[in-house]
Amino acid sequence: MTAQRLKIGCAGLGRMGKRHALNFLERTPRAELVAASTPDDTEIEWAKIHLAPYGVKLYKNYDDMLKHEGLEAVVVASATAVHAEQAIKAINAEKHVLCEKPLSTSVEISQSVLDAANAKPHLKVMCGFSRRFDASYRDAYNKMSSGALGAPSVIRSQTCDKLDPTGFFVAYAEFSGGIFVDCSIHDIDLSLWFFGQDSKVRSVSAVGITAVEPDLRKHNDRDNAVGLVEFYDGKMAYFYASRMMAAGQEDTSEFIGTKGKVTVNAQPQLNLVQTFDAGGIKKEIPQHYYDRFEYAFVTEANEFTASVLENTTVPLKLDGAVQAVRIGAALQESLITGEKIFFDERGNRVPKANL
Repeated sequence: MTAQRLKIGCAGLGRMGKRHALNFLERTPRAELVAASTPDDTEIEWAKIHLAPYGVKLYKNYDDMLKHEGLEAVVVASATAVHAEQAIKAINAEKHVLCEKPLSTSVEISQSVLDAANAKPHLKVMCGFSRRFDASYRDAYNKMSSGALGAPSVIRSQTCDKLDPTGFFVAYAEFSGGIFVDCSIHDIDLSLWFFGQDSKVRSVSAVGITAVEPDLRKHNDRDNAVGLVEFYDGKMAYFYASRMMAAGQEDTSEFIGTKGKVTVNAQPQLNLVQTFDAGGIKKEIPQHYYDRFEYAFVTEANEFTASVLENTTVPLKLDGAVQAVRIGAALQESLITGEKIFFDERGNRVPKANL
């Protein structure tokens, strides 16, 4: 008897969509990529070469793909601006959903995805925060949660992209939600993972600069920013985001407990090769986010597929994805206004004088 395979479609075939499509096609044994959609002609031509020969049906219209016979699930890997719309359409069409982060750049729109998912609890709906599927981060979490390092108290985490001299990030900033929602959303999610999904935010504050891309300011964004989040239980998280690393991608985290700490990727390196020459000892580091987290995305695809086929709980709760956007958006607002933002224990904004 042939084992059951999850029939899945991929929405969006941009840089990230291509990776998701190929992961489900080639590296997720219990899934079968049966369809893909994109309105972009260049992406369709790519798909005709890399997907269609393996039986993947191509659609230019997302709504048409949702009607593909036998389709059971959708991975939403399109532009952030349509994540929520496409996720909700898939849920309403009775499809399981794996949605790229963030659900939306808006808290309210992100909440609408959660509301749609809550209305159909038989469906598996997950937001893909890739670091939760990375072996090193999982090992760090296990070490911290074991209690050997004491109570987790402080997190310092960063997402730092290699400098792109083309000015891509200036155009991208118009739609990204800002550096905290786009980059630091990963680090924010880590804080909710390590501190607990129900951690309550007391305040957020942020500062930033435009060191190499002053035009980012017209979109209320920066190319370097630091954010600080205080929680009601006395914990705090420090986030650094950057668009101008010279050597490559630098995604580093430090989790500090009352009896010790654990770090992840404190000294980034592409592999275990080092070059010794007259200039000293050198090592290469990942150039892009996917270079560092390639296998995390593969694990994510396989675990999402297993949760659907085995009807088990998805690896992370969807309401955490809404909370991450809420924190990221508040940090972005603080970055723009220069004001510290306070919340009560129910998550409502309050003036400082009322605390």
